Amino acid sequence: MNIKIDDLTGPEVAQLVGEHLHGMSQHSPPESIHALNLDELRKPEITFWSVWEKDELLGCGALKELGRQHGEIKSMRTSSLHLRKGVARRLLEHIIGEAERRGYQRLSLETGSMEAFEPAQKLYASFGFHYCKPFSDYIEDINSVFMTKEL
Repeated sequence: MNIKIDDLTGPEVAQLVGEHLHGMSQHSPPESIHALNLDELRKPEITFWSVWEKDELLGCGALKELGRQHGEIKSMRTSSLHLRKGVARRLLEHIIGEAERRGYQRLSLETGSMEAFEPAQKLYASFGFHYCKPFSDYIEDINSVFMTKEL
C-alpha cells in the first residue's frame, strides 16, 4: 500500500469522497453529518492522504490541525471494493504517526453513533482512542460519538 499526500484533483479521489458523503447521508440526519466535501478538504489546516495499490485507490483520510497540540481525524474511508483488507488500519497508523511527528499531544475524532459506525469505533478503540465529550466546535448530539487519544 502506498500512502501519499493528495491534492484532491483526481477523479478517483473525487468519487471516493462522494461515496463517503453519500454513505454519511444514508446513516445520519443532515444536521449530524460532519463529513467534508472536496473544497473543505483543501483548506490549509487539513492534510489529505490517499491510499493506493498500483493504480487502484483503496482509501483516504485526513488530519485537521485544531491547534499546535491537537489534531482531528477527518474523512477516513475505505473504498467499498477494498473493505476488510487492512486499509483503514494502515492509514490510521500513518495519521497517528504524522500527528506524533507534528508534536500533537492529542488526536480526536467524531463519528456516528449508529450501528453502521461500530466497525470504525472498534478500530479507533483498538488504537487506544476512548470516548470523550465534544471537542472543538462540536456539540452534544445523540447521532455522534467523540473519541480522543493522548499522544
